[in-house]
Amino acid sequence: MKIAFYAPLKPPDHPVPSGDREIASALLQALRRAGHDVVLASRLRSFDAHGDALRQRRLQAVGRRIAERLVARWQQDGSPDLWFTYHLHHKAPDLLGPAVTRALDVPYVVAEASIAPRQRGGPWAAGYALAHAAIRAADMVVFVNPADVAQVRKARAQDAAFAMLAPFIDVARFGAAGVATPGARAAGAPLRLITVAMMREGAKLASYRVLADALARVADLRFELTIVGDGPARGDVEAAFAALANRVSFLGAREKPEVAALLMQADLFVWPAVDEAIGIAFVEAQACGLPVVAGNLPGVAAVVADARTGLLAAAGDPAAFADAVRRLALDAPLRARMRTEARAYVQRHHDLPAAAQRLDAILREAVARHRCAPAAALPC
Repeated sequence: MKIAFYAPLKPPDHPVPSGDREIASALLQALRRAGHDVVLASRLRSFDAHGDALRQRRLQAVGRRIAERLVARWQQDGSPDLWFTYHLHHKAPDLLGPAVTRALDVPYVVAEASIAPRQRGGPWAAGYALAHAAIRAADMVVFVNPADVAQVRKARAQDAAFAMLAPFIDVARFGAAGVATPGARAAGAPLRLITVAMMREGAKLASYRVLADALARVADLRFELTIVGDGPARGDVEAAFAALANRVSFLGAREKPEVAALLMQADLFVWPAVDEAIGIAFVEAQACGLPVVAGNLPGVAAVVADARTGLLAAAGDPAAFADAVRRLALDAPLRARMRTEARAYVQRHHDLPAAAQRLDAILREAVARHRCAPAAALPC
């Protein structure tokens, strides 16, 4: 199929790295692996971080013009077989997909859509209404984060279609992780901890502060922490780890092959994941055979098998996180079992080939449902 792909929050080729960009890129890769011809419909970012009503109105006007141009072009040159929007919500509604798919009468699929009822009023009320309408209009909603299911299904008709898609990476390209082994280290050497995350205000900085607090509580253990990541909050992150400065190495942002190599040499991946929606970093760590300690949130629990590939601690609780780190630090056989299981778990549940096959089946169901919809004058 010819698929029009759109990511209103951040396009997959955006220059700033993030988990959102990683997932968008992975979806493109899976669609193409399944044999589809994927075109990027637009790079329009509908994101409004501050609830600016004027900015929202301007974005909506731009969106209408772009949608009209897309419809005119595709009516002349041949329309796509399906429109796929990744990640829409009240701060980044889909300003293109609903209008284009109505005009062209093609299936409309959305992935990682979320609804926050408290945003029905207030500065993002317009974005909330647009996101809500788009979610209701979709032929298929694909859930990546289990936390979104309840509210989104409540917003849609009782018989509306939905599907689950596990977060995934291309394990074969991620540093040959399937054959990784930890580097040799001397007996009694410090435990090698690692985390990989952007440094910015909000949830990321909160996670770094929880991590610093937790590790201060296990300062009696011998460990070293490597932090991979950078961003505007780096100064605040470094300040949070001031008491552990002699144990922490800040490596800045690194490319994927180097990240994979660093993960393979570590003993434990640690990240509290405060308000984390989907933790692709956890998938990458486990693909490298690395046990995980993380905060217990739905999006994290969807990619980390608690007590099998890592330990999930109460979200935002430094004491609980510290206890989990201590347990794995002192139990080398458990870490070894988790290391082996982590690789196998990711290959079974979060690898690209299975995701491509699953996504292809979901889209073909969406096309079939669209053809059978009452508005479509086609026989089922």
